[in-house]
Amino acid sequence: MREYLLMKWNRACAYCGATSTPLNIDHIHPRSRGGSDRVSNLTLACLPCNKRKSNMPVEDFLKKKPAVLSKILQQAKTPLRDAAAMNATRCAVLRALEALHPDVRPSTGGRTRWNRRRTSTPKSHTLDALCVGVLASVVRHPKAIQVVTATGRGTYRRTAPDRYGFPRLALPRTKQYFGYATGDLVRANVPNGKRQGNHTGRVAVRATGSFNIKTRRGLVQGIGQRHVRLLQRADGYAYTTRAEVAHA
Repeated sequence: MREYLLMKWNRACAYCGATSTPLNIDHIHPRSRGGSDRVSNLTLACLPCNKRKSNMPVEDFLKKKPAVLSKILQQAKTPLRDAAAMNATRCAVLRALEALHPDVRPSTGGRTRWNRRRTSTPKSHTLDALCVGVLASVVRHPKAIQVVTATGRGTYRRTAPDRYGFPRLALPRTKQYFGYATGDLVRANVPNGKRQGNHTGRVAVRATGSFNIKTRRGLVQGIGQRHVRLLQRADGYAYTTRAEVAHA
């Protein structure tokens, strides 16, 4: 709705023409005076105009600007061809999905909001996805979510250039050493020494068998390959978890 109004009113305040400023959705004919919530009764107003207009009839608010008043009333009556085309397209897509997948059920943002309130779920992008559609079994929400980040699968280049673009060293063609490849998720259990402890993270392999592991606490260098155990092969993605944070 907001995007449609932004396009219809050229991203400017309908009353003063201000741009590059926060815009509110305003009722041309105030609801307290019988105005409806139909899109034809909605416009965009900057914060000062919206505050000054309050619940005044638009004719009184713009009595000293007859040209602006005429333009607003005329534009409010403009046929909603774009909205009608969007609704028709949405219905056609829904019918096609229902024909292919009988279990598909249409839903609205209002349903998502109702589901969120019914389950006392905080508002966030991730948890809103959980509340979409007809819910019968969701009674609580997760406290932590999994975050998947694309990390790529390395590089095919055979040299590393210097700051002038000239090659300064040749990169090895071998991707694996001692059964491990850079990017693998590993756990190292070092029984003694300066690096004693358990270290879990992504590994950077070396032909010498001295590996580096990037953990949540930082980079641990010089871990012998004999202490390393594979948890997951590198697949081009990094997987982490974090607490879900509700939006204000």
